[in-house]
This record gives sequence, C-alpha cells and structure tokens, in this order.
Amino acid sequence: MNKEELVQEVSKKAKVTQKEAADVINAWMETVEKTVAKGGKVTLVGFGTFEARKRAARIGRNPQTGKEIKIAAKKVPAFSAGKKFKDAVNCKSCAKK
Repeated sequence: MNKEELVQEVSKKAKVTQKEAADVINAWMETVEKTVAKGGKVTLVGFGTFEARKRAARIGRNPQTGKEIKIAAKKVPAFSAGKKFKDAVNCKSCAKK
C-alpha cells in the first residue's frame, strides 16, 4: 500500500474527504518526524514506538577497492512493533488476503 492508497482507505473508514484524510496523515507524519528528530519517542500502545537510535562509528570496506573506510557514528530512525501489531501480523488463524 502506498500513501495514496492509505489516504483513500482512511478516507473511507473515517468518512471524511480524501483531502482531510491526507491532511491528517501528513500532520501525523510531520509530528512523528519532528519528535524523533529531537530525540523523543512516539508510543502508540499496542501499535508500536518510533524513536531515534544511536549507531556507533565503525570500519567499513569499499566493495570496489576493498580499502577500509571509516563510517561515522549517527542517529537512525527506528520502529519497534507493539504486541497487538505483532499478534495481528503473526495471526495463524486469520485468512490470508
């Protein structure tokens, strides 16, 4: 599912226009992005948690030359799925669509 399909589905389920659904989805994405960028967490109980994690500096290898290169430390966005979401994905009795 891409963003356009998500907007259509949310629009149908929430009984709002596609523009209103797109505005809400965009606002939600911007809020999560800004919060995580500032070092915060966004936790949706049962669904999951969005956060930034530190990745340590390390030595890599250039695949073309084989030469070692230094890869700097950085923060990366991460998502940890909640129990309800994991259970929905792993539901063995659910019919596959």
